Amino acid sequence: MSYTRPPGLPIVDATTPAVLVLAGPVTREEVPGLCDDVRALLEASGAGVLVCDVGGLGPPGLGAVDLLARLQLAARRAGGRIRLRDPDPALHALLDLVGLRFETEGKPEQREPALSVEEAVEPGDPAL
Repeated sequence: MSYTRPPGLPIVDATTPAVLVLAGPVTREEVPGLCDDVRALLEASGAGVLVCDVGGLGPPGLGAVDLLARLQLAARRAGGRIRLRDPDPALHALLDLVGLRFETEGKPEQREPALSVEEAVEPGDPAL
């Protein structure tokens, strides 16, 4: 069977980024292979964003932080970035604590109202 490439630019579905599923605890020996996977998936998809499903990563700790930092570095070197899917709230808090910011997918977070926003006060309300 032969196949001829259609004329024009290739069709790239940039709305559906590639997904890398991280399951179970990841050892230090597996990290270089995962970084290679990140670079390969970004090059193959051409989307510039790789979704890392971290729901099955295991208990959050510094090993997970180190892994995600290295994956983000590999993605940046390949001209892209990673987005986290289904992060554990404790992992999200730990990443914030060490100063690493990641885009996340899934449920929107409930946040505090912005500072300098004042609520309306009705006459007769007690002062706090």
